[in-house]
Amino acid sequence: MYFRMKITMRIHALCFILGIILSATSIRAEEERLWQLHAVDIQAPYAPAPMANGCIGILPQKEPFAVEHVMLNHVFDAASPHVVSRVMRGINPFCLSMKIDNKKVDTSNISDWQQTIDMRRAVHQTSFQTLEKADVSYELCALRNLPYAGLIRVTVQACKDMLLEVRSGMGIPDDYSQSSIRHREMEADGNRMYMLESDATSRFGYRRVASTSSFLFNGEQIKPMYDEATRELFFSIQLKKGETFCFSLVGSVCSSRDFFDPYNEAERQVIYAVHEGEEALMQAHYRLWDELWQGDIRIEGDDDAQRIVRFALFNLYSSCRGGSRLSIPPMGLSLQGYNGHIFWDTELWMYPPMLLLNQDIARSMLDYRFDRLPAARKKALAYGYRGAMFPWESDDSGEEATPTHALTGPFEHHITADIGIACWNYYCVTRDMRWLQREGYPLLKEIADFWASRVTRNQDGSYSIHNVTGADEYANGVTDNAFTNGAASLALKYACQAAEICGEKVPEIWREIGENIRILQFENGVTREHSTYKGEMIKQADANLLAYPLGVITDEYRQRQDLEYYAERIDQKDGPAMSYSVYCVQYARMGEADKAYEMFRRCYEPNLRKPFGVISETPTSNNPYFMTGAGGLLQAVLNGFCGLQITDEGIVQLPSVLPSHWKRVTVTGVGSDKKTYVRER
Repeated sequence: MYFRMKITMRIHALCFILGIILSATSIRAEEERLWQLHAVDIQAPYAPAPMANGCIGILPQKEPFAVEHVMLNHVFDAASPHVVSRVMRGINPFCLSMKIDNKKVDTSNISDWQQTIDMRRAVHQTSFQTLEKADVSYELCALRNLPYAGLIRVTVQACKDMLLEVRSGMGIPDDYSQSSIRHREMEADGNRMYMLESDATSRFGYRRVASTSSFLFNGEQIKPMYDEATRELFFSIQLKKGETFCFSLVGSVCSSRDFFDPYNEAERQVIYAVHEGEEALMQAHYRLWDELWQGDIRIEGDDDAQRIVRFALFNLYSSCRGGSRLSIPPMGLSLQGYNGHIFWDTELWMYPPMLLLNQDIARSMLDYRFDRLPAARKKALAYGYRGAMFPWESDDSGEEATPTHALTGPFEHHITADIGIACWNYYCVTRDMRWLQREGYPLLKEIADFWASRVTRNQDGSYSIHNVTGADEYANGVTDNAFTNGAASLALKYACQAAEICGEKVPEIWREIGENIRILQFENGVTREHSTYKGEMIKQADANLLAYPLGVITDEYRQRQDLEYYAERIDQKDGPAMSYSVYCVQYARMGEADKAYEMFRRCYEPNLRKPFGVISETPTSNNPYFMTGAGGLLQAVLNGFCGLQITDEGIVQLPSVLPSHWKRVTVTGVGSDKKTYVRER
């Protein structure tokens, strides 16, 4: 009897332990699922999602091994003669193709196709069966540890005896000239390397671009050959049934913007990668992404929202990197939309989430503006103003890059105030006194001087700003645009505060103007978008921005009035996604969970594109990936549902509410001290 009881107790204990193990395994599997986005129907509509590392962006497609293009960050050429600059596509070193028994693998002969974006590891995975002879899988990534390089890892499992042939080529876009492709074989430290190399000049001669690629065979002795006719590297290998064969392709793309000698640097990048080896490269890539994900958003109770929000954060992290002194264009590193120029999208929409979650990236975005301060001074001088006047569209030169037919270039001056607000918020979060003295205040001073020269004094002692375009770009050349005036008043206020902290004399005119810039109202108290506004359709939120993010209007009654008046006046067809994100923030802070959730869904749902949930700019467009919308979506959660707010005293958590079915929002890695903030039902 004693022994039976003992055995029974042991069985119960083992069952208990097994239950704990199974439960933990199940939890880990569920957590991992929330880091992944899937596609399983190759015939369905397909919006590609870029893999980027802040310097290059690789755009995979659904076809086997297809890469549409490689985008270069802040590498510009003219779009055409006498036209503004346009960001360049790079030479594509990831042109991979496969034959099995002399038949090319393509969409006509594959089955069981699926793709997965693993956001935690920043890899794009594809798998399929082909010709009933092989199971093929591959991973593509833009290496975080080698910012001018990417890697494709391929695994082939033979289902029958078969001959495998793999080819690698170079894709040179049409807007290049003087291009060449060559094969180079070399030995370094006992390692034999076989490289495919290419270089070309941009069409109008602004930049030289070079690319190099090489196969990696994990120690296997395989010698690729060069096909003179097709200008490709290739190799062949006989596989037995049940045999598994793995290889990789590493490619680099360098330009004369970043390197004096891009040709040799592209080669060095690949040589370094070959010496490091595939496993070391990927482990370093994973480590850097683990560091990025210290700043994360966790939503409990809504798995779909979790993936969409995390995907937005993933894309912003992918599009920039600390120390680069570069910023993020509206389409990130996915395509040439908006010519790759930098707008207010950066400071007002993408920058705030980065400032909360990754100050290195936020600093890089500010560095971009500081480096182009001389150009902004010249622009102010050219238009008869003092200080610095930043361009509406900025390229690498920092000069105005807006096409001349767009009136936003000459008139959308709020961008200069937006930059000033971003500067002050960086100091509030980091308390970096040295930065404030050397870069922050010099920027704010020039911005304040600009606004002091830009305003017009009215007879009653107030100040107006004439002939501007505000956030609502449907209204050009108006007077006293609400957002422009509110942003200018804040920029002047922050310049005064920064001057006092730095021990500088505060020009009294800054304070006077900042406190007396007009914010117009209708008779019923609703904020009037501009002096002649009569209720017309608007492109996007403008007057509503005075409550959030500016904080100029703090009275809840006025906020409600403005929300109710303007929410349905936004262009439902062609307006961008961000407006509803600021509505979400305001309703969440006012305690209206249902209304906040409605606006949350409206800020992304009409714009989602299958299969991964890429956010397009408008409900009717199909341009991947709209980083501005991603920034707005993140603010809806960070600043709305979680209630985070940057103040003069630092980051605080304001009262707010969650949607009824959300259990908890947890934000990790916030601020310089990497705090965790939680909001629960």
